[in-house]
Amino acid sequence: MPTPTLDAATVADLTAVRDWLVAHRADLVADLRTYVNLETPSNDKALLDKGLAWISDWIVSHLGPPAGTTRIGGGDRGDVLLLDYAGEGERPVLLLCHYDTVWNAGTLNEWAFHDDGTKITGPGAFDMKAGLVQLVWALHALRELGLPRPPVRLLLNGDEELGSTTSRSVIEEAAHDVAAVLVLEPSADAAVKTSRKGVGIFELDVTGVEAHAGLDPTKGASAIHELARLIVALREFEDLEAGTSVSVGVVAGGTRTNVIAGHARATIDVRVSSQAEAARVEAGLRGLTSSDPRISVVLGGGWNRPVMERTDEIAQMYQLARQVADRIGFELPETAAGGGSDGNFVAGWALPLLDGLGPVGAGAHSRGEWVDVAAMPLRAALVAGLLHVLRDDGRGKGTAQHSGVPADRLVAPDGATR
Repeated sequence: MPTPTLDAATVADLTAVRDWLVAHRADLVADLRTYVNLETPSNDKALLDKGLAWISDWIVSHLGPPAGTTRIGGGDRGDVLLLDYAGEGERPVLLLCHYDTVWNAGTLNEWAFHDDGTKITGPGAFDMKAGLVQLVWALHALRELGLPRPPVRLLLNGDEELGSTTSRSVIEEAAHDVAAVLVLEPSADAAVKTSRKGVGIFELDVTGVEAHAGLDPTKGASAIHELARLIVALREFEDLEAGTSVSVGVVAGGTRTNVIAGHARATIDVRVSSQAEAARVEAGLRGLTSSDPRISVVLGGGWNRPVMERTDEIAQMYQLARQVADRIGFELPETAAGGGSDGNFVAGWALPLLDGLGPVGAGAHSRGEWVDVAAMPLRAALVAGLLHVLRDDGRGKGTAQHSGVPADRLVAPDGATR
């Protein structure tokens, strides 16, 4: 994917897009206000459905009817909505957004949307409702200004904050024929994300032998004692210099103080920066054994998100984005992120991909989350500019292996499963 040089006509287009979006900043803020005031917690299917209905109508009001609409049932989690819009070229650019948030229903009663003219706060404003607003307005700007772009495929999922376990296969299927992938997750200190750690959630399940702690201590085999030994052993797998962390976040076990514990469990969070480290740590975890033949150790769980390494394709996409940002009028740094996103699922497919294209701000998953108001139209212009430059260039030939979408999870336009 050679990085193209932006000619004078393209630079003029980018300037026009920026100026148009800056002039419509109040409209972006108004849409974000409405969206934040629609609570979409990951654990509330009714509110997710209500939010998705509004999102669908709102997108159509800005972009017109899509050429194709697919809704895929999420069970008790949020459905996935795919909207395909035609453009120049054959292969679309996949645009990833999630509409669920970590905030429970009723949070707005305690923490309302607030705009002081500089910062916007409110549940999910930064992660990642502003990202979707900026994306839709980026596409709206190109439409209103008559500027070409490639076909686009918007994918909106409602279970990202729960690990995207339901939507992962849909994301992979949607990405199998695309030219590039843009992820509208929040930026990190205004930087786009060119690499992300892989995330593994593992469980150590230890079963021992219960006995009376005072009368028959030798007849027992403590699952808790064995788990404690294993937890210490886990530290050997950590390599912070290589970007690998291993953290035991939850421990449970035992029934009473006078009973030698027959069962104990630990949940382990693993973060890695390379596939090689992922393989090393997993091999170590699977090699854990008990020091007592009466005690069994079972490893469960696995990798929630694969590593997003800074591939050549990602590096070249970043260089293109830097050029676009420079012409719009701001610097665009890059960074590595410790957390995962839906972009991780397809980052290893030799696709041009860029993450963190959403809002500038901070405080995700906290009541301190905020969005930089002045940056909203500029970040929208960045996305619009990238799409304008990516039109009809045939780039992004991936070698993706993808999962199909089960037919029984397709949802008709009326919301009924078909």
